Amino acid sequence: MRKLPRRRFLLAAAAALQAPATIVRAETYPARPVRMIIGFPPGGATDIAARLIGQWLTDHLGQPFIVESRPGAVGNIATEAVVRAAPDGYTLLVAVGANTINPALYDLNFNFVRDMAMVAGILRTPLVLEVNPSLPVHSLPELIAYAKANPGKLTIGSFGTGSISHIAGELFKMTTGTDMVHVPYRGSAPLVVDLLGGQVQVAFDNLPPSIEHIRAGKLRPLAVTTMVRSPALPDVPPVADILPGFEASAWASLAVPKATPRDIIEILNKQTNAGLADPTIVARLADLGATPFVISPAELDRLVAEQTDKWAKVIRAANIKAD
Repeated sequence: MRKLPRRRFLLAAAAALQAPATIVRAETYPARPVRMIIGFPPGGATDIAARLIGQWLTDHLGQPFIVESRPGAVGNIATEAVVRAAPDGYTLLVAVGANTINPALYDLNFNFVRDMAMVAGILRTPLVLEVNPSLPVHSLPELIAYAKANPGKLTIGSFGTGSISHIAGELFKMTTGTDMVHVPYRGSAPLVVDLLGGQVQVAFDNLPPSIEHIRAGKLRPLAVTTMVRSPALPDVPPVADILPGFEASAWASLAVPKATPRDIIEILNKQTNAGLADPTIVARLADLGATPFVISPAELDRLVAEQTDKWAKVIRAANIKAD
């Protein structure tokens, strides 16, 4: 028998070893519990949705998917913990829209786009542009006209400096040429309290904290920030109907360290998307004013890169500084 040259033999042996390794890895993952790290306290819409998906993955992949809260620094503590974790699929990040905003506001020890690979969406929810009912406006064009007629007299609240709520408001003011005074709060709850009380007149808020007040007629919705109408508020038009291209929705997804094997990412994407098609999960998300966020890893990577660039431009133009 003719002998292979040593180099060709070694290459052939390496290839023979590599190919089955990928198959075995795909067939055996996960072989132990998986952590899903989230940068916010328990109880919010993102946390609830992450636990729903975690339970689905537990039930369908045969290992516990455990949600672990690491709040602080607008999600940066949780994100850095996952960036530094082994890229083996056993430490996931519940990533959110703030991960595309924070790079322009903070001096971070990581680069989210470079260091993380996106896996699967979880939920998407619009912000809702809403006003206190005492304000004499009933539509988005009326609000724009009123703000232009009363420059500097309206207050626009947000659930935090540098939050998507704040940045959506700045984008709105830039796009419409209006002048409203920004009033930041530490979270949606105190923002909604003051909006109900009339201490601020206008706000972009996440839909879940506001939706019951809207349904009760205590807040007046003028528009949502997704490109299409929200099933939770079917009679409320998108901002984009009046301001083409305007989009500022909130979202949550799963992400892993960049070097995580692609076959593991595909397993997680496939199973998460299957969960998002489950009627029970769809109904629970609807209760939160959210919709399933079904998307491929490549599309999600692209979205994150695009939003990181988009929000950096708004932050620079509005000269927003982190608290």
